[in-house]
Amino acid sequence: MTTSRSAAEAPARPGPLVGADWLAGRLGEPGLVVFDASVGAHRGAGRRIPGARPFDLDGALSDHEATAPHTMPAAAAFEEALRGLGVDDTSTVVVYDGAGIYSSARAWWMLRAMGFDRAAVLDGGLPAWTAAGLPVEECGPVYEGPRGSFTARPRPGLLVDFAAVGAALADPAALVLDARTRERFTGAAPEPRPGLRGGHMPGAVNLPFGDLQRDGGLMRPAGELREVFAALTGDRERLYFSCGSGVTACVLALGATLAGYCALSVYDGSWTDWATRPDLPATTG
Repeated sequence: MTTSRSAAEAPARPGPLVGADWLAGRLGEPGLVVFDASVGAHRGAGRRIPGARPFDLDGALSDHEATAPHTMPAAAAFEEALRGLGVDDTSTVVVYDGAGIYSSARAWWMLRAMGFDRAAVLDGGLPAWTAAGLPVEECGPVYEGPRGSFTARPRPGLLVDFAAVGAALADPAALVLDARTRERFTGAAPEPRPGLRGGHMPGAVNLPFGDLQRDGGLMRPAGELREVFAALTGDRERLYFSCGSGVTACVLALGATLAGYCALSVYDGSWTDWATRPDLPATTG
């Protein structure tokens, strides 16, 4: 049976980023859904924020028919997955990951791309939560609670393909920012996916996602973030973000949102998609 909660029962709508104290003061409130969006070595690490549910970017919340990993599933599949995780249209969602702010921003951006704005990233993720002395619990079984009423309302343009990025690279009013490390961006370091050519899109600029964070894996203040972006973008406000597969590109999207930028897109598939298309150009150095 589908359950529904009134907006009055849900916690206050958060901004794009909330601190551990904000979440700790609301944990367990009706209408609050906490997601663990960890990937890789941090996925299923054995501990979680109490009551957290899995936002499985390596599983149901990626399109496994796509050639690139972590590709956004179709709206109907995303809607079904979120309903199965107990999310209502009136829920308040906080997403975190075990690395700090890494894959949690991807989950947050996916929710935005599907028309859901009542979501935030936990600043500093699980490391910041535990550093504050807040409780964790052993990871239990998959979520088995009531189904939700989440409705997917796709927003075109928040997630884009290679054609849109190619057009952006030729648009003097737009800028493509790549969140990978400088070594991967220049081609000095190999890509982690075997056989994938190195380098970057001609005209893209490098902004490693870690440059947006300070000690403890916390996001830098909004004013500092604006300075970081402005140093690369100048007066350009139309920004596109890429990375290895579309995960850490969303950290740049989060940082740009906090910095006050509005016209933002993430390249779904990112360099993995671009580099596997032999007709698309790449450069090194």
